[in-house]
Amino acid sequence: MNGPLYKQANSNVVLVRRLKRKNEGPMKQLTRWFVNNQIGFSFNMLALLFLAHGMPRARDYTAKYFNLSYYNPSTGNYGLGWADGHVVLFCIVLLTGLRAATMEYILAPFAKAQGISKRKDITRFSEQAWMSIYYAVFWPLGLYIYCQSPAYLNLHELWTGWPDRELTGLMKGYMLAQLGFWLQQMIVINIEERRKDHWQMFTHHIVTSVLIYTSYRYGHTRVGNLILVLMDVSDLALGIAKCLKYLGYHTICDVMFGVFMLSWLIARHFLYLAVCYSVWAHTPEIMPTGCFRGGSDATFAGPFDPPADKGITYLLEPLWDSEGVFCYNETVKWSFLSMLLFLQCLTIMWFSMILRVAVKVVKGAPAEDVRSDDEGEEGEVEGGDDEDDEFVYEEAQPLEEEVGVEEIDLKNWERRTGVKRQGPTTTGVSLPGHSDRKELLGRIGCEKQVE
Repeated sequence: MNGPLYKQANSNVVLVRRLKRKNEGPMKQLTRWFVNNQIGFSFNMLALLFLAHGMPRARDYTAKYFNLSYYNPSTGNYGLGWADGHVVLFCIVLLTGLRAATMEYILAPFAKAQGISKRKDITRFSEQAWMSIYYAVFWPLGLYIYCQSPAYLNLHELWTGWPDRELTGLMKGYMLAQLGFWLQQMIVINIEERRKDHWQMFTHHIVTSVLIYTSYRYGHTRVGNLILVLMDVSDLALGIAKCLKYLGYHTICDVMFGVFMLSWLIARHFLYLAVCYSVWAHTPEIMPTGCFRGGSDATFAGPFDPPADKGITYLLEPLWDSEGVFCYNETVKWSFLSMLLFLQCLTIMWFSMILRVAVKVVKGAPAEDVRSDDEGEEGEVEGGDDEDDEFVYEEAQPLEEEVGVEEIDLKNWERRTGVKRQGPTTTGVSLPGHSDRKELLGRIGCEKQVE
C-alpha cells in the first residue's frame, strides 16, 4: 500500500504524497523535462523561426530552413552542401512537435474513447499510431519516387549516371526528411520507456541514419530510396497490426500480422538481399573506378587515384566537403556492403522473434509483441500501472487567496478537497482549533471579520 494521499504531521503541517523520483541525475531530469515540454519547446522554436523570417535582414539566413539549397538553374536539379543541415534540423523540430501534439491531443483521447484504460497501453497505442501515420505518408511518397526513377524494376540503373550527384527537388526533400525522421527517432527511443531490445533498435537507427546520409552525400540516392521503400512497407503493416491489438480487434490484428510477416520476408530479406547483390556484382561493371573532385558535372576532375597522403580518410571527405574528393573502389564498395549486411543481421534477429509470435498465433494465442517492456509486463495486474511506484510525503504548500466572507463556501471546499472539519466521524485531514466557523474565518485573514 502507498498510504493515504494526505496525512498530518502535527497541528500545523499537512503532508501530501508525491511520486518518488529514483536516482535521477541531471541528464534524467533534463530528459523528463523534455518529455513534459516537447510540444511547447518545438512549436516555440518554430514560432521564433517564422518571426525571424519576417525580418528582411534575417531572411537570407532563415530561408535555408524552409527552402532546398544549391539549386542549379542550368539543370533544374539540386546540389548538396552544409546548408542542407538546416532543413534536417527543421524536420527534427517539426516532427518532434507534431508527434507529441498528435499523440496527446488526438491519438490518446481516441484510445480512451475506444475503451483503452491503462496508461501504458494508451501510450503504446499512440506511439504506434503515430508511426503508422508517418509511414502511411512517406512509404507511398518513396514508392512514387522509385516508380518515376530510371531504376524502377532495373537494378543496373541504380548505379548509372554516377559521379553526377545532383538530384531532383522531390528526391532531395524526401531524403532530407527521412534523415531528419531517423535522427529524431534516436532521440525518441532514449526518452520513451525502454524495451528489451533497446540497444538493438538504437544501433539500427544509427546504421540507418548513417546509410541515408552517406548515400545522399556519395550520390547514391536511387539505392537509398529503394532501401527505404523496402523497409517502410513492413513497418507500416506492423504499426497497423499493433494498433488493432490495442483496440481489441484480435482477429483482424492476426490477419494484419500475417500481412506484416509476408511483407517483411519478401521486402527485407529477398528484395533487400537482391540490392546487396547488386552492390557486389553490378557496381564494378557500371560505376567508373577512381576518385573525382567537384560538385557538379561541369566541374568534375578525374578519375584519378586515391590521395596517397590521406590513407583511408579520403573515404570520409565527401561527408563534409561537397567539393572535395569522392571515390569508388573496392574499399568504398565493401564499406557500404558491410553496413547493409549488418542491417540484414539485425533484421534476421528480429525475424526470429517474429517467428516466435507466429507460432503462438498458430497455436491459437493472439499476436503479441515479444519485445515486452523492461518493467516486466508479465507481473502487471489489471489497473496496476502504479503498483511498483514508490512515494514520499512532502509538506503541502498552502494556496492563499483574498476573498470576501460571502464568497466562502466551506461545504463545497470540503467536497473538492476531501478534507473534513473536525467531528466525531472525521476521516480526512482535520484542522485542530478550526472547528468554529467564526474563528476559522478570522484565522485565514478575510477582509470582513465575522463578529
